[in-house]
Amino acid sequence: MGDLPAGSPEPADRAIARRMAAAASAWLASLDRGQHRLAQRDGPRSDPEAEADRRRWHYTPTDHGGLTLGQQHPAQQSLAMQLVASGLSTAGYVTVSGVMCLENVLDRTEGFPRGAGHDRRRDPGRYYLRIFGEPGGAQPWGWRLGGHHVSLNNLVVDGRVVAVTPCFLGANPAASPLLGDGSLRLLGATEDLARELVRSLPPALAAQAVLLDRAPSDLVSRNRPQLPTGDEVEPGPDGTLALTARPIGLPGSELEGNRRELLRDLVSAYTGRVPDGLRPSVDLDAVHLAWAGSTEPGRPHYYRLHGPRLLAEWDNTQNDGNHAHSVWRDPASDFGADVLAGHRATHHAG
Repeated sequence: MGDLPAGSPEPADRAIARRMAAAASAWLASLDRGQHRLAQRDGPRSDPEAEADRRRWHYTPTDHGGLTLGQQHPAQQSLAMQLVASGLSTAGYVTVSGVMCLENVLDRTEGFPRGAGHDRRRDPGRYYLRIFGEPGGAQPWGWRLGGHHVSLNNLVVDGRVVAVTPCFLGANPAASPLLGDGSLRLLGATEDLARELVRSLPPALAAQAVLLDRAPSDLVSRNRPQLPTGDEVEPGPDGTLALTARPIGLPGSELEGNRRELLRDLVSAYTGRVPDGLRPSVDLDAVHLAWAGSTEPGRPHYYRLHGPRLLAEWDNTQNDGNHAHSVWRDPASDFGADVLAGHRATHHAG
C-alpha cells in the first residue's frame, strides 16, 4: 500500500475505512470486559470458527451474534450508532434507524407479546453489533450489525472498504398509518419504482419481465452465505422462480428513455444504501428484471434485479402484502470472499 502523491485527495474507500476504524475503536474502548467478550472476535480468515460466524447472517429476530444495543448504556449506544453511520449514506442510515424503530410499532400490532426467551419479543434494543479483527490494523477486519430486518456486513482489507454485502433491510409493517391520513413506508420507493417500471412496459417487454402470476413466499436467496455459481440452482421457497448464476427476465439493454431511468433509480435504491464512495458501478445493460405476482399496489409480489455483480431481491408477500424484505448482494464477492482470497495469496504465499 503505497503513499499517495502530495496533494492527492484520499480515495473514498480509504477515507471511509479510516472513519470506520476510528468509530469501531472508540466503541470498543468504551466497553467493559464482559461486553467486550461479546463485541469482538478474531479477524477474517484468522480463525475458522470466527470466519464462519462472520459469514453467518439472518433477517429474523434471532441471536445474530455480538453485543446488543440494549446491553449498552446510552453513551455506548451513541458510539455504536456512529460506527453504523460510517458505513451508510444519509438515506441508508435514516432507513436503518427507522426499521429498528418499527419494532415498537410491530410490538403494539401483535399485542406486546413476550416470548422467544426474552421479556419482550419485539425489541428495538435487540440489534447486535460485532467487530471481527482489529480496526485499523494491518490485517483484514470487519463489522456486522444484525437484528430483525437489518443485516449490514462490512469488510476492510489493506485500508480499503472492499465489501458491504449482504445488505438486508425489511419493514414490518411495510406501511403504517400516520396522522393526517398519511402513511409511513420506509421502503416505499424501493417497491414503487419497480412497479412503475413493470407497469410501463409494452406487452412484448412485459412478457419477458413478468414471469409468474404468483410470488414466492420469501426471498429466493434467503440467508445463504454464498449465491449459486456455475450450474447450481437455488429453488424458490415454494418451488417458484429458482435462482441460478445466469440471470432471467428482461435485460436492461432492452430499455430506453424513461424506462431506463427508472431502472437506474431502482438499482440506486439498493446501492445507495452506502456512501457514494462505496457505491459500485453497475452495467445497466446486463441487469435483468424479473417480476412475479400482482402488479397492483397492496397485493403480494416479488422482483429481482440480477447482473454480473448485482443481485437485488424484493418480496412483499406476508401479512397480505404489508411485510417487505429487500436484500442487496454481490454474486462475486459477498463478505469480500474474492478479495480475502487474493489477500491471502499475496501476503501468505509459501
